[in-house]
Amino acid sequence: MIKTEKIQDLFQKFEQICLDFEGIECWSGRELQKLLGYSKWDNFEKVVFKAQEACRQARAQVEGHFRPFTQLITMPNGGQRNVDDLMLTRYACYLIAQNGDSRKETIAFAQNYFAIQTRRAELVEKRLLDYERLKAREKLTETEKQLSEILYERGVDSQGFAMIRSKGDQALFHLSTAQLKRRFEVPEGRPLADFLPTISIKAKDLAAEMTGLKVQLKDKKGQASIEAEHIENNEAVREMLTQRGIFPELLPPAEDVKRLQKQLSSETEKMHALTPNESKQKEAS
Repeated sequence: MIKTEKIQDLFQKFEQICLDFEGIECWSGRELQKLLGYSKWDNFEKVVFKAQEACRQARAQVEGHFRPFTQLITMPNGGQRNVDDLMLTRYACYLIAQNGDSRKETIAFAQNYFAIQTRRAELVEKRLLDYERLKAREKLTETEKQLSEILYERGVDSQGFAMIRSKGDQALFHLSTAQLKRRFEVPEGRPLADFLPTISIKAKDLAAEMTGLKVQLKDKKGQASIEAEHIENNEAVREMLTQRGIFPELLPPAEDVKRLQKQLSSETEKMHALTPNESKQKEAS
């Protein structure tokens, strides 16, 4: 997770390059290019093209969100020349960030900074935390899917996989899955992981990754052997956490990821619906 100090620093940098263009907050493409870490304009333009296509798919006005203009820049030798640039709305910047690599801190920050209309650093930080949790949950789902496929090839069916996963929870949390669900007030039929805090989701993911790798390296087969491996890996992850004073079973439950996903999706949909004129009217009101 990006540290609060880094978030504050990035927030200030993105705020400083914000411009007022015909009453609408905009960002220069050249300035955004630098902040997002693209060394060449040509590389940045490729991402812009993808963002423009996404804009068309959303049936928004590309020409309204991506406004070409020319600016005069000073060269290293002291001379000056005109260069092509783009005046980008918040929505355009959001689409550009969405087409970047979210593993990079600046891109992840930009995706969330441009996704909210209220320009407050603490709201950006909260959205980044929510975003990280959703990504962690998606990653765990993918890891467990891959693990189940690996185990199926080694004689473990879906029921056996569920049992192995449950034994892993017991080793990690020192509580059974059923006990954890009661503690976190998980609704009937919903996965425990949907209500776990980010660090617990990542802990489960790491243990599952370790199991998948070691099962393949050791060519383990059969439920008993793989179950023992998974328990051992979860115990190792728990030991790492507890040595740092983190006891996963004592952490408070987190917001339902489905509700969180709807909330973030709703914010994004509202942005999709805003044309530059509508944005201007909203700011005026």
